[in-house]
Amino acid sequence: MHVPFCLRRCGYCDFNTYTAPDLGEGASRGNYARMAVREMELVRAWQEERGLDEPPAGSVFFGGGTPTILPADDLVEMLDAVRRIWGLQPGAEVTTEANPDTVDADYIKRLADGGFTRISFGMQSAVPSVLRTLDRRHTPANVEAGVRAADACGLRSSVDLIYGAPGESFEDWRTSVRAAVDLGVNHISAYALTIAPRTTMGRMIAAGRLPKPSDDDEAAKYEIADEAFAAAGLTWYEISNWARPGFESRHNLGYWRNVDWAGIGPGAHSHYRFEKRGSADNAEHVTLSNIPAVGMRAWDTAHPRAWAHQINTATVPWAGSEAITARQDAEETLMLGLRLHEGFDTSRFAGIIPLEAWRQLESEGLIHLVPRPSGSLAVPTLRGRLLNDLIIERLFDYL
Repeated sequence: MHVPFCLRRCGYCDFNTYTAPDLGEGASRGNYARMAVREMELVRAWQEERGLDEPPAGSVFFGGGTPTILPADDLVEMLDAVRRIWGLQPGAEVTTEANPDTVDADYIKRLADGGFTRISFGMQSAVPSVLRTLDRRHTPANVEAGVRAADACGLRSSVDLIYGAPGESFEDWRTSVRAAVDLGVNHISAYALTIAPRTTMGRMIAAGRLPKPSDDDEAAKYEIADEAFAAAGLTWYEISNWARPGFESRHNLGYWRNVDWAGIGPGAHSHYRFEKRGSADNAEHVTLSNIPAVGMRAWDTAHPRAWAHQINTATVPWAGSEAITARQDAEETLMLGLRLHEGFDTSRFAGIIPLEAWRQLESEGLIHLVPRPSGSLAVPTLRGRLLNDLIIERLFDYL
C-alpha cells in the first residue's frame, strides 16, 4: 500500500512522493483512503476475471511517502478493505512505516486497535548533524517515544538506519547503531545511502558541494553494524535486515522468496505468477524450456492525479505490464534467494548451474554450502554479502 504524500521531500529521496495535499481528480490526503479502496476493488475484479484466486493476505505493508501523514482511521479503513476484499490470514503481519515526528501514543493505539501488528520507524540516524544532512526533521527522542508507545500497545517495532551520509564519521555511525540497539527493538534494517542523480543531494554531490559516499566506507560501516547487532542477539536474515529469532519481517521475506503480491497506490508494482503459484520455497525445479511466460508484472500510473483519473473511470490504474519469462523468473528467484540467511537450495537449478560453480564461489569465501539430502543450501558469507552483486553476475552466466 503506497501512500504518496509527505510533509516535505528529503534531499536524498527518489521515491514517488508529493508534498502538495491535493493533486486533483480526488487524489488528496483527505480522500486517499477512499481512492485506494476503490483501486483494491478494481484489482480484485481483474483477478477474478482471469481466474487468479488469491488466498487471504499473509502480510500487508503500508509504505511511502509517509503513510502516517494520513489519519490513523484512514490507514485502518484501508486495512479493513483488504480484510473485506481478500481476507487476512490468521495472525497476518500488518505493518506501517512511520516518520517518528508524525505519530504519538494515541495514533499508535488506534493502529493497534484497528489490527496493525507492527510499526517501522524511519530513524535513519541518532546524530543530529547527520539527520540534518539527510533533511530529516525528527529527533532521537521522537524515535524512542514512538517505540515505547508501540511497546505499550503490543505492537512489534522496527527501526530503519541509513549509513554513508556525506560527512558521517565512523563514530557517528557507531552512535546510531548503539542507539538503535539500546531501544530494545527486535528488528533493525540498515541500508547504504543510494545517491539518485536527480535528487537535491545528488545534484549537490555532482556540483562538489557534498562528498560522494565511498564504497569502502559503506562496507566498513556495514561490518560495524553486523558485529554490533549480532552481539545484541539480532541475526541477519537478509543482507540489510537483522532480527531476533521469530521477529523477521514476513513481508520482507515474501519479496525475497519471490512470492506474488498486489500493489496499491500511485507507482506501486504488482507481481503474479501463473504457472507456478505460491511461495518460491515450494516451487518445482526451475527449467528454462520455451515457456512463453510464467507470470506478469504490472505497475501503477505514477502521478496521483492520473492514477485517480483511471480509478474514476473504473479502470485498473496501471501504466503498463510485462510478461515474466522463465529465464527472468529464474534470474529473480536466484538474485533474491541469495540475499537470505536461510540459504538458496542449489538443487532448484540442478542441470543449469553446475556444482563446480557453487564450489568455486565457496572456495573464494563468498558462500557456505550446507549439505542437504537433495543438494546444498548456498548461504552468503559476510564477504559474500558485501560482494553479492558479484555472486549474482557470475551465476547469471549459466542461466
